Amino acid sequence: MNNLNGILLLVGSMAAFAIEDMFIKRLSVSVPTGQILVVLGVVCGVAFALLTVASRKRIFEPAAWKAVPLIRASTEGVAAVAFVTALSSIDLSTVAAVFQALPLVITMGAALFLGETVGWRRWSAIGVGFIGVLMIIRPGLEGFQPETLLVILSVVLIAARDLITRRLDTRVPSTVVAMQAYLSATLAGAVLMIWADQPVVPLQSAHVFPYLAAFLSSMLGYYGIVAAMRVGEASAMMPFRYTRLVFSMIAGMLMFNERPDAMTLAGASLIIASGLYTFVRERRLARQLAIA
Repeated sequence: MNNLNGILLLVGSMAAFAIEDMFIKRLSVSVPTGQILVVLGVVCGVAFALLTVASRKRIFEPAAWKAVPLIRASTEGVAAVAFVTALSSIDLSTVAAVFQALPLVITMGAALFLGETVGWRRWSAIGVGFIGVLMIIRPGLEGFQPETLLVILSVVLIAARDLITRRLDTRVPSTVVAMQAYLSATLAGAVLMIWADQPVVPLQSAHVFPYLAAFLSSMLGYYGIVAAMRVGEASAMMPFRYTRLVFSMIAGMLMFNERPDAMTLAGASLIIASGLYTFVRERRLARQLAIA
């Protein structure tokens, strides 16, 4: 494991994803969300297929088309629909703040499904983090926006994706993993367009730059996170996922004049604090075991 490279890749991917979110939100004003997913999925999927061929790796590597990688791609497609739908409806900073619960959900998932040991302190931290999520979404209160529940759904699915990534066969190229994810997003976007009866909007000159920026940032972000999860330890990299909130809040303020309220900031602070405590606790336990 090379944790430094993994951390640098992860921070870079968080910045790229924040930029992608910004341009997707801008596009969603005049383009249906399903169409955005289809176009993004097709272009980026083809690009990763070409990168696979250029790197002399096999697109149809048998290990890449077994149950585990296909399940992973399926979670990606559903998560993309949930996330982009939420992004088109609520503030970018709110989406990013709720999304910071991802490391906590990954820790919980690792304990429940991968057999990792999580003590009462970390379970308590997870509970505090979820209180922070409730402070942001405010169910039953005046500021509640139902679309925030879609962000929570995407968090659960992305956590499943990341846990599955750790179980992928090492023979599967990262470019193929990314290509499969974009293929899944394309199919999910098409289903959304049919199910919601979304019209096809012709390409306009005002769409060209946001599309290109979203394509590039999406590819860089996705490749970076897949590579990071495969070269570094998940526990060492998790705290650096929170940089996405910083990038997203800056983007929201500059592009959409967003101003997160005190409750959102307090909830985000609780989530980040609990996530960082979980990380510190995990590292301390690892050192104690190494000494023993």
